[in-house]
Amino acid sequence: MRSDAVTVAAVIPLFNGASFIREALDSVLSQTEPADEIIVVDDGSTDDGPAIVAEMALHHPITLLRKPNGGQSSARNLAIQHTACSHVAFLDQDDAWYEEHLEILKRPFMQGHTRRLGLVYGNLDQIDRKGRLIQQCCLDDILSPQPKRSLRDCLRHDMFILPGAALVSKQAMIDASLFDERLSGYEDDDLFVRMFALGFCMVYLDVAVTRWRIYDGSTSYSPRMTRSCMIYFHKLVEMFPDEPRVGFLHAQNAIGPRFMDVLTTEFIAASKTRDNERLRQAWSDIQEVIPVMAPKVRRRMRLVRPIIAATAFGPVRSLARRAVRYVARDVLKDTRELRKMRKWSGDKLKALLAPAAVTP
Repeated sequence: MRSDAVTVAAVIPLFNGASFIREALDSVLSQTEPADEIIVVDDGSTDDGPAIVAEMALHHPITLLRKPNGGQSSARNLAIQHTACSHVAFLDQDDAWYEEHLEILKRPFMQGHTRRLGLVYGNLDQIDRKGRLIQQCCLDDILSPQPKRSLRDCLRHDMFILPGAALVSKQAMIDASLFDERLSGYEDDDLFVRMFALGFCMVYLDVAVTRWRIYDGSTSYSPRMTRSCMIYFHKLVEMFPDEPRVGFLHAQNAIGPRFMDVLTTEFIAASKTRDNERLRQAWSDIQEVIPVMAPKVRRRMRLVRPIIAATAFGPVRSLARRAVRYVARDVLKDTRELRKMRKWSGDKLKALLAPAAVTP
């Protein structure tokens, strides 16, 4: 691809991001190789964020688009459809680019050495709320392989391709049907998996190009995030069903284990904090995932389901946590341990099991 054919739109979805949006825009404006267009999409903010953007737009070439609140996916899609640029560089409102971000990520597109190149992405430096460095190149410590070379890699792990550290072909995103606007979480994984399945190549550059801000307000639990998780799970199972006759067991060996890991962590966290609403949802979601798991996992669930149902919301929640770990991660491989757990306190457990305490 000729260098003059690579034009870049910087896209920032904005929702109540007044605390950080100026820093995010300053990082875009400070690029060694400037963006051809800068688009901020106000997704129904109720704070001063849009006013800050409007004030900066008086002095810089920034386009501010406004829409009712519909989530980050719809905000990004609006910007993609609005721009005439060939490529899009995303940035979340609370993150920031390093000065060479666009210069580094454009290079593989300009060189044209990779067939059907759809995405170039880099590593991340993690910062806290105040912008202080926490960790350099944090993707180095993530188990998910970079770049993705197989569909299994895309399905078994979170992609860990942060849109804010990526430059993406607009046409590739259009061919993959853009972001799924039902999703508020996993929407980037969903798009990039579909791009991979369509044969678009991904190039990973192991250099930090983005400052990724993690703080208590950035990753909080929400029912919307939980719904998004399960929508994505069912969508993946529908897109990539098991085909045992040809050896494809995407749901059993990749999708199911991935979401069991997520939901087990959610169940345990909710149990420890005694957040019963969150706990009920996690238990219900786990039971939606179990049918796609391997037969041995389904058998383990049948064995301990009554224990979990009887103890999850009572005074011995630790037993329910132990049972869920047993189902999901083979923590209790020794059958003697399982027998010990099932016979816990003898008559006391029988009394608890009499009417199963929880039926989601």
